[in-house]
This record gives sequence, structure tokens and C-alpha cells, in this order.
Amino acid sequence: MNKTIITVQMLIKKPADVVYQAFINPEVTTNFWFTKSSGKLEKGKTINWQWEMYEASADVYVEQLTENQQIIIKWGDPQTTVEFNFNTLSANETYLVIKNYGFTQTGNELIQHVMDQTGGFTTVVDAAKAYLEFGINLNLVGDKFR
Repeated sequence: MNKTIITVQMLIKKPADVVYQAFINPEVTTNFWFTKSSGKLEKGKTINWQWEMYEASADVYVEQLTENQQIIIKWGDPQTTVEFNFNTLSANETYLVIKNYGFTQTGNELIQHVMDQTGGFTTVVDAAKAYLEFGINLNLVGDKFR
């Protein structure tokens, strides 16, 4: 396993509890990321997320939940760790930082995977900002690979 860490971040002008809930509650998350979920994120549970437009899905194991502060999941094949950190800057500002690590790939395969994951998580934080701040579903994830 190498030490590569993908990091994407975005200021979202909403309280940390709102941004945190947006990522654990599929009723919100389906407005900007995946289209279907088998349930709300709960520590120790495996949840299935679906992207119906791509006929794709991912099993997500919830390793850690720290309310309004952090979510840690494991997903993918090969499995990697994703950390969502919700940093309160003020009562109505949250700095969302997503880190993905634990890659087993090397060389060109690692480079391609890092590019794909970085682009994907960047799209997610952009879509989350638009939805949470303005109530707009830009369909960024759905339109990414058409």
C-alpha cells in the first residue's frame, strides 16, 4: 500500500450539522451524488450506493461517525478509505475536506485511479455546495461521464 492521499475541499456556507447530515442522509445526498441508497450511514453498517444512470453501485462500510465532524468509510475494489471532515469556520460556514487513501495500485494504474477519484470527489463537493447553498441540483455527477 502506498502513501498517496487525494484531498479535495470546499467552503460550504451552511452550518456543519447541515453539511454532515447531507452526507449521511440519503434523502439529501441523492440530490447531488448517488441516485439510490440502501439506508442512512450508521457506524459498523455496510450500505449500498447506486448510480442508476451508470448502472453502477458501491458497497460502503461505515467505519467511523463523529457527529457534525467526521465520516470515515471504506469502499471500492480494491478497498480504500475515504474521510469526510466537516470543519466549522463560523455558525454558517463549514470547510468540507475529503481525503481518499489506501491505494494498492502502482505506476500508471495509480495515476489513472488518482485522477479519476480526484475528479469524482471534486464534482461531489461542487454539487454539494450548489445544492446545500442554493437548492440547485446541477446534475454534475449524472452529466460527468455522458
